Amino acid sequence: MWTSWWLWALVAVCTGDQFRDEAERIMRGTPVIDGHNDLPWRLLTMFNNQLQSKRANLTSLANTHTNIPKLRAGFVGGQFWSAYTPCDTQNKDAVKRTLEQIDVIQRMCQTYPETFVCVTNSTGARRPQPALLTGIRQAFREGRVASLVGVEGGHSIDSSLGVLRTLYRLGMRYLTLTHSCNTPWADNWLVDTGEDKAESQGLSRFGQSVVKEMNRLGVIIDLAHVSVATMKAALRLSTAPVIFSHSSAYSLCQHRRNVPDDVLRLVNQTGSLVMVNFYNDYVSCRQEATLSQVADHLDHIKKVAGAGAVGFGGDFDGVSRLPVGLEDVSKYPDLVAELLRRRWTEAEVRGALANNLLRVFEAVEQVSDHTQSPEEEPIPADQLQASCRTMYGYSEAPSLHRQPGALLASLTTVLLGLGLL
Repeated sequence: MWTSWWLWALVAVCTGDQFRDEAERIMRGTPVIDGHNDLPWRLLTMFNNQLQSKRANLTSLANTHTNIPKLRAGFVGGQFWSAYTPCDTQNKDAVKRTLEQIDVIQRMCQTYPETFVCVTNSTGARRPQPALLTGIRQAFREGRVASLVGVEGGHSIDSSLGVLRTLYRLGMRYLTLTHSCNTPWADNWLVDTGEDKAESQGLSRFGQSVVKEMNRLGVIIDLAHVSVATMKAALRLSTAPVIFSHSSAYSLCQHRRNVPDDVLRLVNQTGSLVMVNFYNDYVSCRQEATLSQVADHLDHIKKVAGAGAVGFGGDFDGVSRLPVGLEDVSKYPDLVAELLRRRWTEAEVRGALANNLLRVFEAVEQVSDHTQSPEEEPIPADQLQASCRTMYGYSEAPSLHRQPGALLASLTTVLLGLGLL
């Protein structure tokens, strides 16, 4: 009896090693591109973005899910780093804070050029994205991490199409339409829990302009954190595929941050992508979760939306609880081994690792056109908030509001000339 037990245990170990070896073989050729990592936020909260601090050394950084050795062990070849600023910055210093987070991402590439390469372009060409795709593939060949900027939360553009365009020029390649708060033009997921009230019924007219301008520029629309109404509105309006950069399947965990099946069917119809979040609360709806349960979400999304709709969006360094077996970014090969154990084909695995996202990038490129006239109509003034906001440009005669003294002097001159004074 004991001999039989040890034999089965040995078979299980050898089979596990086989799948892990196969995972590593695949990932050497197709490393993972993860949709969302909050290391830049940790750099702010731990070191105030001072990368030259000895404790901020990314080769030995402790107490984080992410550092350079862990990235290499996890075969991470591409990463959307989150340029995140919290909702309490809305109508205050959100744009400034966002710029600072983009800056720290760029300084990561400058400080560790042997590990990170910031992939963007500034050619101004009609269809600029091929340079981006080329840069990602070049990073793969060089064994570096292609580093991309995702701005997490529409409040970061302060309801300004001009800010949206400027962030694009600075390297932003996706924008999450909301974080966990409404913007004046899009509703967030807390609307679906009843904690927030719907203000835009998905997307307002200005929100639709934001989506159209993102399509024109070649910025991926990210629907993590938005309400179901916003999901559906964006999926139906966008002429390019969209992503959920870090969301899981609602059918398996009824958390409103996750994607319901009817939306997954729209994901399938539009060639869009759901990058599965590893946060326990979105995986199991409990404080504990396992790697196997994350694989269940990947299986479900593949079943409902198709194998081309699946990706990884771990949310490392942005969450407090992670599944057993997925404790940090070094663990991606173990998740890939589990998918192989579940009879995912090599092509399906390569798709989830990187190729599905690269396909979305290519489709976004096909839609983008910098020769088209940009969206210009500003958000209505009565939809803006905060008493400290200036309103330049919203009056047909702004000088009437800005220069009352000059106006009075001009009127006095005219009246004297008419002999009325």
